[in-house]
Amino acid sequence: MKKVVIAYSGGLDTSYCAKYLSKEENFEVHAVSVNTGGFSKEEIEKIGSNAEKIGAKTYKNIDAVSSFYQKVVKYLIFGNVLKNDTYPLSVSAERIVQAIEIVNYAKSIGAEYIAHGSTGAGNDQVRFDLIFQIIAPKIQIITPIRDKQLSRQEEIEYLKANGVDMNWEKAKYSINKGLWGTSVGGSETLTSEKPLPEEAFPSQLKDKEPKQISLGFTKGELTSVNGEENKPEKNIEILERIASKYAIGRDIHVGDTIIGIKGRVGFEASAALITIKAHHLLEKHTLSKWQLQHKDYMANWYGTHLHEGLYLDPVMRDLEAFLQNSQEKVNGKVFVTLHPYRYTLDGIRSENDLMNSGFGKYGEENKAWTADDAKGFIKILSNSGKIYEHVNQQQ
Repeated sequence: MKKVVIAYSGGLDTSYCAKYLSKEENFEVHAVSVNTGGFSKEEIEKIGSNAEKIGAKTYKNIDAVSSFYQKVVKYLIFGNVLKNDTYPLSVSAERIVQAIEIVNYAKSIGAEYIAHGSTGAGNDQVRFDLIFQIIAPKIQIITPIRDKQLSRQEEIEYLKANGVDMNWEKAKYSINKGLWGTSVGGSETLTSEKPLPEEAFPSQLKDKEPKQISLGFTKGELTSVNGEENKPEKNIEILERIASKYAIGRDIHVGDTIIGIKGRVGFEASAALITIKAHHLLEKHTLSKWQLQHKDYMANWYGTHLHEGLYLDPVMRDLEAFLQNSQEKVNGKVFVTLHPYRYTLDGIRSENDLMNSGFGKYGEENKAWTADDAKGFIKILSNSGKIYEHVNQQQ
């Protein structure tokens, strides 16, 4: 039998692929899911059990949470990356690592085919195919949903007709859960005006009383929550458990897709948004004016290339080196207060805080220059404006 490795999440699309390829195309199906965060041991076991019931010969779960953090997430934090100032790249970031792990597994078992459940109208098809083609150009890529142009309802009807039992009400929404957030797509996000209903989001409001927490950063990495130290990826999970109870981090992102059309997707990413904003606040206190200026556009390019599946381009390693080096003095604690549906950044404490320079206090006192120094500086600073006005007034 032809051996195919399926990028299997256990959702509607990949369940259809597993059933269709095993039943209709006579493939020996090997289902692989890559855990980039957000799944419990019980959930993983259930995904594996369902895969085998549907028709997979084997199921493999690859734990890539630490790899995902080290290869991608930490640079998104270093760069304070938010696509269109909104979206923390929750899905696009993890797809890269998932694709690399899946293609390496396919090579390890000698599979000649790789399948994924992407449609022909989204970004994931580009991300998966790019990675697969670059790393393993001889492996053939199969995409039943893209090739057959199936709707979600058609997939549901096929699975029902073939005795597959799923939570069909939940299947109306495409949910991708990971360390860096959860994306939510449904009929509402195919429109330009409809919001997602409350029940579409995985986390519901549970805590209503304000709570202050502290986030500790060492060289830009989240090394502690409320004074307790753990690995950064573990701290992100801890922060997610705390903040998601406040239903923080919900939004709908509208952006330009890789294939040229506009796309709209809901997401829930409390830990990602709080971490990025807290980290950015700490940087404002600890980095120089020009570090902050240049980081903005370089980080934006890093996020753009990542979003468009270009992770393997060597320019990404160059940008990562810059981002890494910029974090040397980004140390300290950030204090955040959680409220229902929102949070506030209260302040920071850091030995590298450039407000503690001793040169002066903004708007209050100057210790390192005199009034005459200030007047002379401002006079020289005005020269370019004076010259422009002088020349153009004559004309």
